[in-house]
Amino acid sequence: MQAPLQAPLQDRLGAVKAQVQAALDRAIGALPPGELRDAMAYACAGGKGIRAFLVMESARLHGVSDAAALPVATAVEALHAYSLVHDDLPAMDDDDLRRGQPTVHVKWSEATAILAGDALQSLAFGLLADPAIGDAATRRLVSAFAQAVGGAGMVWGQALDIAAETARQPLTLAQITELQRGKTGALIRFAAIAGPLIADADMAPMAAYADAVGLAFQIADDILDVTGNEDVTGKRVGKDVAAGKATFVSLLALDGARAEAARLIDAADAALEPYGEGAGNLRHLARFVIERDT
Repeated sequence: MQAPLQAPLQDRLGAVKAQVQAALDRAIGALPPGELRDAMAYACAGGKGIRAFLVMESARLHGVSDAAALPVATAVEALHAYSLVHDDLPAMDDDDLRRGQPTVHVKWSEATAILAGDALQSLAFGLLADPAIGDAATRRLVSAFAQAVGGAGMVWGQALDIAAETARQPLTLAQITELQRGKTGALIRFAAIAGPLIADADMAPMAAYADAVGLAFQIADDILDVTGNEDVTGKRVGKDVAAGKATFVSLLALDGARAEAARLIDAADAALEPYGEGAGNLRHLARFVIERDT
């Protein structure tokens, strides 16, 4: 069973999720009514809000106001929702269940899912134009965001993942690590460095923290694919094993994968030393990442 969240973390995470969901609802609600808008709102409902939380916490640690950080946190969650909608498509990971609900292409159609994802991606970049962020900070954010989610980041990782499905040889541990640093880790890294990006401060501690947490997050996902319960995770499990896909678990075994995830969380904790006790929530979040059951 998943360890309970620390009370301060649970309260802060819940507050961030509520703020970001309200901001997403306002942004999507301003669009023309119809199936596209409905699909976008559906795709953004639920979720853990970890990426948005990383934005808001990294901003707090660097003296950035909530008014400047919230549009960035909202943009990250909109972009994340787009990535899930497209990843679930038959041409990609071919999933019919997400967050305990039918995936967008199952509920509507593949065409609507593609368009909803496209619109969420555009919405994400538009949110970064909020004047509360400031012109110089916006330029830094847009540049880093585009790199994180495009052909050198998240999309690149997804391309590697698709190519691996037809490769003659299973991926090595180094190749899987590289793939996941793009597919899963790049957006997590952007979320964590958003605070120092806005403040024009040193990004190295938060980048090191995010790199470790992002990889641990994927290892935890691989473990849940083997040990998880669909009623709890809200998505299909056992797919990687059925497909003969190389994962951290297939290469390291369950105990080895758990040990590697724990090592990464220790590294994430060490990266936060410059922030002292102020980074307590981020330390608790890192532990939650590998103890979660969803």
